[in-house]
Amino acid sequence: MGSATPAMKLTLERTALLKALGHVQSVVERRNTIPILSNIKMEAVAGELRLMATDMDVEMTEVASAEVTTDGATTVPAHTLYEIIRKLPEGSQVELDATGDGERLALRSGRSRFRLQCLPVEDFPEMIGGEMPYHFGLPAKDVCALIDRTRFAISTEETRYYLNGIYIHAVDADGAAVLRAVATDGHRLASVELPLPPGAAGMPGVIVPRKTIAQARRLVEEIADDVHIELSEAKIRFTVGRAVLTSKLIDGTFPDYERVIPTNNRNQLDVETKPFAAAVDRVSAISSERSRAVKLKLANGTLTLSATSPEHGTASEELSIDYSGDSIEIGFNSRYLLDITQQFESEQTRLAMADAASPTILREVGDSSALYVLMPMRV
Repeated sequence: MGSATPAMKLTLERTALLKALGHVQSVVERRNTIPILSNIKMEAVAGELRLMATDMDVEMTEVASAEVTTDGATTVPAHTLYEIIRKLPEGSQVELDATGDGERLALRSGRSRFRLQCLPVEDFPEMIGGEMPYHFGLPAKDVCALIDRTRFAISTEETRYYLNGIYIHAVDADGAAVLRAVATDGHRLASVELPLPPGAAGMPGVIVPRKTIAQARRLVEEIADDVHIELSEAKIRFTVGRAVLTSKLIDGTFPDYERVIPTNNRNQLDVETKPFAAAVDRVSAISSERSRAVKLKLANGTLTLSATSPEHGTASEELSIDYSGDSIEIGFNSRYLLDITQQFESEQTRLAMADAASPTILREVGDSSALYVLMPMRV
């Protein structure tokens, strides 16, 4: 709607505007070299105010109900507008009026008056849609689970850009069609799956960027309905209620992660999740900020956790276990170990190990939908 006139006038409730703005403004980067990208596009038409924000890679739109007197569109500074609306009293009405010179938006609420600088609506970039041939629905709780149980393992190393997201793909796991989400930073790997939803069969494997993952997670936070997902080889779109998040995908090839998942880790150990995590956390208090190393020693029905640091001293803690495998001493980054155990809801955690130099597999006892691989450290 490039030809929309800036003459826009409407009234709406603060609550409705705040909710929509909260979602949309979160896409806008704090620092922008292109001024228009600091702005939100506002379009009033037929009883609705449509808000849109973009950073050229991710675009978010949301609609709020409004009493529109004059149809039109304009763009205003996103974070400024959000701060104003946030600070207005609860339950207040907000009047937006750009019918003057079109260069300013007048905002009135109760006794408060603001005039915000506008930028031309035709300068606002919109993402080219393109076909999205694959679409399926997922319950909000499943979307949350896929994201929460994998995103801590996303790499932040910019050089390996293809690891800066979650790899979502359809796969055949022991004869069952599943939708699997995988993230890895080379030190740990998280893999979570759920039954393949109707409509996802044949979909391409896609790498969803970290920022998009964070936005999608924020959107599904408050809803109980299904999330509608559409995708092509280049883009993904999440529709949640009246909010629509569209994003470019990472243009790269995700590594063949199955190669790093060991298949012959014979030494298995089941340990109580909470006491184990608490012990790792306590012992790691001594380890140095840089290495965060903690050592696990398995021998004669005892698991000994220990840490040493030249500056701080030593720490150790014992846990009684039922274990009959080889004696093993293996080191891990305690932060990585805790990131994984934090995902576990079962009472028992299963560690499957080969030796001190090989990757270890961690799973929840009684839940086969998630698998974690952790590379050992020399300690």
